[in-house]
Amino acid sequence: KLVSQIKESTKIPVLGHADGICHVYVDKSASLDMAKQIVLDAKLDYPAACNAMETLLVHKDLLQNGGLNELVSDLRSEGVELFGGPRVSALQELSIPATHTFHLEYNSPACTVEIVEDVFAAIEHINQHGSAHTDCVVAEDHKVAEVFLQQVDSAAVFHNASTRFCDGARFGLGAEVGISTSRIHARGPVGVEGLLTTRWILKGSGQIVDGDKGVVYTHKELPIVA
Repeated sequence: KLVSQIKESTKIPVLGHADGICHVYVDKSASLDMAKQIVLDAKLDYPAACNAMETLLVHKDLLQNGGLNELVSDLRSEGVELFGGPRVSALQELSIPATHTFHLEYNSPACTVEIVEDVFAAIEHINQHGSAHTDCVVAEDHKVAEVFLQQVDSAAVFHNASTRFCDGARFGLGAEVGISTSRIHARGPVGVEGLLTTRWILKGSGQIVDGDKGVVYTHKELPIVA
């Protein structure tokens, strides 16, 4: 709240490290085993982190094929407190109480769960209720993944990888000052590059952070795509 208040009330450009309302969208094409691993890691690797999952969105077909039940069961078995959007909280068999808002960063082992029609509904939900921090799609359908990666307006968008990877050290940037979700100003003479900001797109195959156990990160320069 303090960061948001400062950003809203000052005329000075602010590099603000504010809300981290991160989403994981599980598509109907997703590998359920991969989805479970990513969802649990994104929520539980460090629940208070700004890149932890706060809202789980699932394709409507997962209600019919049992995928939603399995995701809910796994989260509950790990002690995660669940709150539902209108569609999920209406399902008596899940017994999930309704959330009072989608714009909520729990910073604890808790999250919101909601059903969406498709990837386009997920994108609309994220762009409306998210904080433009880090959002993930779990899908085997690469067309769905590309639509998500291109249309979700967040600083970092991931395909088949935990939101917990959004981190300065893991990206090879050294000590992290913060994670900006805004488009900050340039200073001095401004060319085209001064008008641009970086948007991070990560494509994985089910990678999770899991406390960085036994992991050594190596980094290499990659071309920037305009």
